[in-house]
Amino acid sequence: QVQLVESGGGLVQAGGSLRLSCAASGRTFSGAGMGWFRQAPGRERQFVAAISWASGNTYYTDSVKGRFIISRDNAKNTVYLQMNNLKPEDTAVYYCAASRPIATLTSRWDYDYWGQGTQVTVSS
Repeated sequence: QVQLVESGGGLVQAGGSLRLSCAASGRTFSGAGMGWFRQAPGRERQFVAAISWASGNTYYTDSVKGRFIISRDNAKNTVYLQMNNLKPEDTAVYYCAASRPIATLTSRWDYDYWGQGTQVTVSS
């Protein structure tokens, strides 16, 4: 089993920054990697970013490239999402997820374990 706990969400003005953290426990390394997704009211859960445990390769959805950075600290079993130059359209609940052993890392269907989510609100 894998347990994921997100933190770091909050309210920020447009152009500001936040850093989300995802503390993982359990057999996280049996998966291919970790990802961040977000879900705005009335919309489907959307891929944001992911990182491979083995290679450290990172993946981003186009709308956050150049603004968000995903990173990992293997020793702490923690994944981070640094979000810079935030925009009102980034407002959503952000979820951390742990993937299956074989995964593309960019599809929500590749993930078996999810955190409870943390709210990010960007005011204009």
